Amino acid sequence: MHAKFLILLAVTVLAGCATRSADAPTGNARKASRFETVDTLPDATSTENTVEGYKRDLAQRIVQVNSTKVYTSRPQALLRSVIVVRYSIDSHGQLIRSDIMRSNRDGENEITALASLRKAAPFPKPASHLLRHGKVEVSETWLFNNDGRFQLRSLALPQMDQ
Repeated sequence: MHAKFLILLAVTVLAGCATRSADAPTGNARKASRFETVDTLPDATSTENTVEGYKRDLAQRIVQVNSTKVYTSRPQALLRSVIVVRYSIDSHGQLIRSDIMRSNRDGENEITALASLRKAAPFPKPASHLLRHGKVEVSETWLFNNDGRFQLRSLALPQMDQ
């Protein structure tokens, strides 16, 4: 009888650890909803040591600076626009180039994506080992809802079902 109680207790505790609210964001989605600041060293260098981590820092900076144009709930099932921008950041955190790589030709949202990127500069400096030819190149995807607000794929919540 005592062994059955202990097993039941262990299963209950483990089940409690594994559950969470369906609406509770996790990982990077949590960051996007709170517009948290990026962690940097005293010289404004990002604390991220991977390109993917630095890319999330860049996305967080864009979201923070453009918070009124960002939505914090799940993206709608059918997005108005999906725009991919490839851009380069130099060793000082300055935006040195940006190009639209993919778009549905929604000029208004293309302008918003590029403007939100420019407005967020300067960015945290990349760690020196991430630099290639004096810069870091990344691609980011802007996901636009019908109301013209966006999320960045690096921080986005899962899309709603259709």
